[in-house]
Amino acid sequence: MLTIYGVHQSRASRNIWLAYEMGLPFEQVRVIQANRLPDPGAADAPLHTRSPAFLKINPNGHIPSIDDDGLVLHESLAINLYLARRYGSSLGPADAAEDGQMGMWALWAAIEAEPHTIQVLYHRVGKPPAERDPAVAQAAIDALRAPFAVLDQALTKTGFLVGGRFTVADVNVSEVVRYALPAPELFDAAPAVRAWLQACHARPAYKRMMTERDSEPA
Repeated sequence: MLTIYGVHQSRASRNIWLAYEMGLPFEQVRVIQANRLPDPGAADAPLHTRSPAFLKINPNGHIPSIDDDGLVLHESLAINLYLARRYGSSLGPADAAEDGQMGMWALWAAIEAEPHTIQVLYHRVGKPPAERDPAVAQAAIDALRAPFAVLDQALTKTGFLVGGRFTVADVNVSEVVRYALPAPELFDAAPAVRAWLQACHARPAYKRMMTERDSEPA
């Protein structure tokens, strides 16, 4: 049985969404981020990323992690690549070329996009207003213009990233791009990205994950 450690309001959302897309059963162990708790060291604190019990699973102290019949993995994008390959479906690679492309797009998301998209999210809507820095948000938006143009061009071919069909690459990249939604000007300049993200978010498995995320305890 696959076990996913994390909460929906974290990067575990990527793994939960993919599991729903694949019809893959799993057990979720709710592990909350320590920085969301007023006192992580309290005796009655819930399981969190600095709890000794969780640090035995992931000594990095981050979520998500998975345990798949004894194989423990960390890093959400890598977890998704593994699950898509391990359990097989149209979401995974059909051959070595697609496997390479899916890995490429996962690294693109992690390196070219997420360091900036997360700053857009934090400094436009995520942080309390007094802690937001418009200059940080604008710098991130400016840094994303070139990567968004690259993504837009890739999507104009088939509307998907790999193999002309919806795959784990679309799950991974769209979950990173989602953080930039508070900057609509990026999507105005990249219409194929906007259409693709809307299509990803219209999928029943994504909607199920987000409904659960929205109802998750704070």
